[in-house]
Amino acid sequence: MPQVPPPTERLAFRPMTTDDLDDMAALLGDPDVMRHYPRPRTRDEAAGWIAWNQRLYQQEGHGLWILTLRATGEFVGDCGLTPQDVDGVTELEIGYHVRTAYQGRGFATEAAAACRDFARDVLAAPRLVAIVRPDNVPSQRVAEKIGLPFERDATSHDLPVRLYAATPIPTPH
Repeated sequence: MPQVPPPTERLAFRPMTTDDLDDMAALLGDPDVMRHYPRPRTRDEAAGWIAWNQRLYQQEGHGLWILTLRATGEFVGDCGLTPQDVDGVTELEIGYHVRTAYQGRGFATEAAAACRDFARDVLAAPRLVAIVRPDNVPSQRVAEKIGLPFERDATSHDLPVRLYAATPIPTPH
């Protein structure tokens, strides 16, 4: 069983399983959630997303985890740490997707901060990045709030992105 970040005040983390397909297909298939991606994902692509994260748990010991509300267990989205190519270099990225109904309530920042701390304190990662599309201002704000300042414009998955990064990974004040 891969390690997961400890729960936050409002959120819990757990590994993705095939039982999460309905929730992940709805999340990744939502045009609002995926508006900064080339397109929403199909159900089959959501199944592939789960399988990719399960491989990452085996190979890396981490990936994107399911986010749930601690109080009710309700599905909120996913958040975690994945290796990503940026301009030909593999970087440890913090990524997140939050259901539309839960956006604007600080859940992405809360989850991302927990994953930042996990990367620093458990994985002893020397560097952490957030890869954000130029028009995705809310995610740029999340990166800055968790201590990843804008570093440079870059390319990832053949798309222009803004790279937010910190070396070493910051400790919250």
